[in-house]
Amino acid sequence: MHRALLILPLAACLATMAQADVFMFSTPSRNIDCSVGLGEVSADITCTIHERNSPPALPQPSTCLAPWGHHFTLLERGPVQMGCGGPGVRNTATYVEIAPYGEVGQFGLITCLSQKTGFECRNADGHGFFLSRARQSVF
Repeated sequence: MHRALLILPLAACLATMAQADVFMFSTPSRNIDCSVGLGEVSADITCTIHERNSPPALPQPSTCLAPWGHHFTLLERGPVQMGCGGPGVRNTATYVEIAPYGEVGQFGLITCLSQKTGFECRNADGHGFFLSRARQSVF
């Protein structure tokens, strides 16, 4: 996987990271697309779940008049932020990196795990999210 989502030799990761500070990947099911931002002093991840068979992880705020429960953003510190809006179009480009099941990614102080049961990310404060078709949660 591009830029440290997968376990890669350190030299390869550093060479890739020097070229850009934002990259995207998808889960093997292509139901979850994520974008990672890597800065000199911080990192963040935003993931979108396209199809889900359960209620949103958090109640829809009254200020959100669009679909709810598809967008999750996590910074290195602090709680998860959910965004208002539908899931949008899946990233189906052939060159998009896929995070194989069982792989761990470290993005600054954010750690993510791709599993057959879902995709989970957690930050240094212990906040995070879990996404799958069957269940979404924010902690």
